[in-house]
Amino acid sequence: MDKFILTISREFGSGGRLIGEKLAARLGIEFYDRTIIQMAAERSGLSYKFIEQNEEHMSNSLLFNIDAATAYSNFTTSYFDTPVNDKTFLAQTEVIRELAKNSCVIVGRCADYVLREDPALVRLFITAAFDDRVRRCVDEYSFPAQGADEKIKKIDKSRANYYKYYTGQSWGSLHNYDLAVNTSFTGILGAVSTIMSMLEEKGIEGKVF
Repeated sequence: MDKFILTISREFGSGGRLIGEKLAARLGIEFYDRTIIQMAAERSGLSYKFIEQNEEHMSNSLLFNIDAATAYSNFTTSYFDTPVNDKTFLAQTEVIRELAKNSCVIVGRCADYVLREDPALVRLFITAAFDDRVRRCVDEYSFPAQGADEKIKKIDKSRANYYKYYTGQSWGSLHNYDLAVNTSFTGILGAVSTIMSMLEEKGIEGKVF
């Protein structure tokens, strides 16, 4: 396959970002996560901090129509009438579509939905048992043990709300992904190996070490 795009959605603490980094290294392609926020900030003129906070707090319970908004954004007056929180998403959408012109791994940012019509897309979801996610956050992310479980739940809820608002679909629903991997069962390296095996079946091969 000449071009392929891996998108990774993940429960917080499941190791999804680390898996994405290792997959990108194995495949010899670019890896994008929070870099997309910086690129969107430069494109939109909004601050990195504002865009980051917009991902965590949804101010509108109504569903966003990405296709209509993208079309409207081509008209200057309509774009300026677009709510500022939606402008941040549109800026990220433009960045994601630009990055997807070449093979890469993209974590989060509804990239699986933004690129849903790209035939080169492979959509992954990374999950893990809640206790294991709490343990990883405390041991590896330096979360205080007290309150770690509630913080993880809050972050997952924010991700679910963000995804629902901008896609109209349920975050974590198996119907939205090509492969779901439970790192409590596989471990991080096992997850990478499992995904690589699936990719090889699709004609996508990594670098030889």
